[in-house]
Amino acid sequence: MNESELRYRLAEYDFERRFDERRALEWMQEHWNKSFMFCGLYAALVFGGQHFMRQRPKLNLRRPLVLWSLSLAIFSIIGALRTGQYMLHVLTTSGFRESVCDNSFYSAPVTKFWAYAFVLSKAPELGDTMFIILRKQRLIFLHWYHHITVLLYSWYSYKDQVAGGGWFMTMNYVVHSLMYTYYAARAAGLRVPRPCAMVITASQILQMVIGLAVVGLVYYWMHDVHCQSNVNNISWGSLMYLSYLVLFASFFYNTYLKGSSGDKRSKAE
Repeated sequence: MNESELRYRLAEYDFERRFDERRALEWMQEHWNKSFMFCGLYAALVFGGQHFMRQRPKLNLRRPLVLWSLSLAIFSIIGALRTGQYMLHVLTTSGFRESVCDNSFYSAPVTKFWAYAFVLSKAPELGDTMFIILRKQRLIFLHWYHHITVLLYSWYSYKDQVAGGGWFMTMNYVVHSLMYTYYAARAAGLRVPRPCAMVITASQILQMVIGLAVVGLVYYWMHDVHCQSNVNNISWGSLMYLSYLVLFASFFYNTYLKGSSGDKRSKAE
């Protein structure tokens, strides 16, 4: 181990080092299909909840929403810092190609906990929608479609520990850091300038562009270098990121460029 690697390992926290990624992988390989159950229950609650609230007054959930958004913001910020540190280390020591094809992200001392925490967090994040329904805000297709597909793809990808995961998770942590901080500030009654919302949506669009590029590079390098993946994962990942790109770009245009009014915010993963 060279000096830079030693300094990197010294940055580990005890709970990260003690995390058993092998047991986590075994659990996910056995139970990843439970993501379909979560998504089925979520869809039932989304449409059932809207029907239930139709003739009822909206609830004032400002304080719970502040706590909820702030908790997810803190989680995302820490996750972004830890995974970002690892990705920067790989980029500076091994290069861009290795950062794309690397699958040690799932087992590295610093990131193994945050990789697993990331995929598990997609289940409780479904709770975002309950605040929208109970407060009788406008629920757009992008919101619930995004939640369902991210959960399914994240759990599906973790069980195979495919290449590109470091980029996907780190980008999502970074975007969620901005997004949930924004939502916490809004729920607390702070006046947040409109350009902040535009920057967040633009960062989501950029995330989808980079995601498509990473998926494409994994496919390109899959047979030439050690870039562990499979055609099914690449196909589903490409469809997912392409659909997100179209939907988020449309949302940005209709909300900020076309002059649409109203609270049309989306929740990203």
